[in-house]
Amino acid sequence: MKTTILKKIVTLLVVLLSTISFSQNTLQYNDEKGSPAATLQDVKWLAGNWKGSSPFGVCQENWDTPSGNTMMFCFKMLSDNKVTFYELGHIIEKDKTLLLQIRHFGGDMKAWETGEVSEDFKFIKIEKNRVYFDGLTYENVSDTEMNVYVYFEESKEEIKFSFKK
Repeated sequence: MKTTILKKIVTLLVVLLSTISFSQNTLQYNDEKGSPAATLQDVKWLAGNWKGSSPFGVCQENWDTPSGNTMMFCFKMLSDNKVTFYELGHIIEKDKTLLLQIRHFGGDMKAWETGEVSEDFKFIKIEKNRVYFDGLTYENVSDTEMNVYVYFEESKEEIKFSFKK
């Protein structure tokens, strides 16, 4: 009996701790709440050429200014001075809210996603200096600094990418 109760307590603690660690800087999309209204004007501060680092290597991210109904970006990850992968994507105004869509390419420019598939991150909210998408957060530290937090489902880890203009 005591062993069963102890197992339940340990299980509950593990679940609580994993939830706490997940929600440090990223959030999960809630289908019931949906996405609030937002426009590209809310994220226009992303525009510019950013250089930074992550546990995976050196990275560069370039955002254009809002035009049409999108803000396009390209991202490059370097390790040992070699490209490990690229991302091409945009934030699009759709249904009076925002949607972040990304496609990945290896250093050889071969697509990781097949066909017309993109990785989509639904908009969750804007809070002070942060923009939250499902599992991905942009943090405006200053006019010349930005942090990007990405939650990796496979490893259950949140990784920080630090950038400067």
